[in-house]
Amino acid sequence: MKPVLYSFRRCPYAMRARLAMSSAGLEVELREVVLRDKPEAFLKASPSGTVPCLVGEGFVIDESLDVMIWALRENDPDNWLNMPEAGHDWIARTDGPFKQALDRTKYPNRYPDVDPDGQRDIAAVFLSDLNSTIGEWIFDHPTLSDFAILPFVRQFAFIDKDWFDAQPWPSLQGWLERFLASERFDQIMKKYPQWHDGDPPVCFP
Repeated sequence: MKPVLYSFRRCPYAMRARLAMSSAGLEVELREVVLRDKPEAFLKASPSGTVPCLVGEGFVIDESLDVMIWALRENDPDNWLNMPEAGHDWIARTDGPFKQALDRTKYPNRYPDVDPDGQRDIAAVFLSDLNSTIGEWIFDHPTLSDFAILPFVRQFAFIDKDWFDAQPWPSLQGWLERFLASERFDQIMKKYPQWHDGDPPVCFP
């Protein structure tokens, strides 16, 4: 049986998982979850109740970075795991301070005691640092760090795309635009209907 990947199209964490599956060429059964209507099978499988969640023979992985690493350890034709240690630092900064600032910029109603403009400034410091690092990629070839971070930069950019495009970050902006125009992005962003128990399997990629 193929592993089952519970996913949600627009979630950047789930995008990470689909990117790694696409790169690895590993076929999974994709189950599209609507987060306001989570199916019972998903809630039983996922300890955290969050996407992505990968369920295989005798294992469950429900952290997005762990799903990426599992897939790439199975098959890594694009050599994404050949990454300097600094790549893990960039991912940690993304998952920590940057994601925190992103959420407080994008969802100010959830954080009424926090200034969203101040949070955008915090995020901008990270993005400015990242811009100064990027050539075509963060390192000299595409790695896990690029594809673990790009979904979150995309999410932040579209909070206010005009503002984002006006910033002095040409390397970062070009990196994101190439990703958005890529066949791989098109592949992972195909729309799938909400999964219900008993539906026929949907294969991805």
